Amino acid sequence: MTATSVEPPIKAPSRARRRRDPSNYVVLAALIVLVLVMLIPFVIVVFNALKTPEEYSTNGPLAVPDGIHLQGLKDFWERVAFGEKLLNSVIISGSVAAFAVILSVLNAYALGIGRIKGRLWILVLLLMANTLPQEALVYPLYYLSKQVGLYDTRLSVIIIFTVIQSAFGTYLLSSVLGSFPRALLEAARMDGASTWQVLWRIVVPVTRPTVAVLLVFFFIWTWNEFLIPLVFLTSNENQTVSVALGVLQGQRLMDATMSSASALLGIIPTVIFFLIFQRTLTRGLTAGAIK
Repeated sequence: MTATSVEPPIKAPSRARRRRDPSNYVVLAALIVLVLVMLIPFVIVVFNALKTPEEYSTNGPLAVPDGIHLQGLKDFWERVAFGEKLLNSVIISGSVAAFAVILSVLNAYALGIGRIKGRLWILVLLLMANTLPQEALVYPLYYLSKQVGLYDTRLSVIIIFTVIQSAFGTYLLSSVLGSFPRALLEAARMDGASTWQVLWRIVVPVTRPTVAVLLVFFFIWTWNEFLIPLVFLTSNENQTVSVALGVLQGQRLMDATMSSASALLGIIPTVIFFLIFQRTLTRGLTAGAIK
């Protein structure tokens, strides 16, 4: 006769394990309060954008609108030619995001994997470039754009922000690619892969989550920029959304409801973009080390 082994019964989790830590509820409550506090300004803007000027002056900014009034949104859209400004922002932000990511990948590939001479000093220089305020760059860039004939063109802003954003992207990706598994690279080279094939077929697919996060951040950061577009885009047909909002509000040509409508129209595109790429951000931020 052969002895049969009997598996011990699985113990049910004890009550101590099933009990939730009270601190978890405290953290959850604090997060809920934080979310509500952050949403209050957005809700107020939406309320005031849907009011009429008479309703705003009678009930105040915190009252719930009696109905949905879109006249303020329509008036603002027509006054600033918002469709044109929206297209300019999309072109500039999208171009900067794409070009800055490509430039960051190429630079980081040389610094992180290529191990060129002076790598540490180059990274220090890029880190210092990220700390420079834009006010210190405005006049030299303004003079240079005048000399090369790019002033008051969207191309000038695209070039400037591509360089600025790629400095951060290069610094970040260089640290990521510095720990890239060498065995994987050697195996690809032994199979006859060229340098470009190693980059586009091995390095870029592996680092795709980080690259996707940079693409989203570069787009949002460029969309929200104000100082450099204000200085370099003086023509009305070249202005971005942020510049149009700032210039029109500075001229005091809008009432309170139209100001709220302008703020709402300026926020909606970035919110939509963020919601579309929310999963991309989540995957990129939660991705661990390169495997």
